[in-house]
Amino acid sequence: MINLQQDPEGFIRMKRHFPGSSIVSITFNDGSTEEFSGLQLNAIYDAALSVYRAENHLDAKGYSRAPKKTVQPVNKIEFVAVHPGMAG
Repeated sequence: MINLQQDPEGFIRMKRHFPGSSIVSITFNDGSTEEFSGLQLNAIYDAALSVYRAENHLDAKGYSRAPKKTVQPVNKIEFVAVHPGMAG
């Protein structure tokens, strides 16, 4: 089992997908705890990633089709917003 703690802003750190069969326990700021399957958290991650890409005008693979700038933009997310009740 993987144990995660929600940060004060309401996010968990999730840099990649978890194995689909794993169980992930998240302790929320209010002290409650919920268990998610790896598949549930992966779906939440994918939804957050697609919103991030849409807001930053990136394509489905995370690449910018705009002319290149001198500073390389980051095209991935590392934190995912969660709240109690999402597992059910």
